[in-house]
Amino acid sequence: IITALVIVHLLFLHETGSNNPSGIPSDMDKIPFHPYYTIKDILGLPLLVLLLLTLVLFSPDLLGDPDNYTPANPLSTPPHIKPEWYFLFAYAILRSIPNKLG
Repeated sequence: IITALVIVHLLFLHETGSNNPSGIPSDMDKIPFHPYYTIKDILGLPLLVLLLLTLVLFSPDLLGDPDNYTPANPLSTPPHIKPEWYFLFAYAILRSIPNKLG
């Protein structure tokens, strides 16, 4: 909602100009909103998508975590995974359930 209101505000501001109490005509100082900013936004979005696709498709491990490539040990939790304090109640509940398998 706020984004839509900002866009409407900018469109009306560039269409009529801002408040001018001195009475000097401000038509010569106005920059047309549509051609410059619309083209910039239309070209900027595909450029951003192209940049992200290039990063993902050609070097997907560039932003990855090196801990993800260590061999897994099923008997222990990896050291970079630490229990969070807000899960402690769930751990206590799970520990209170008796193990039926032995």
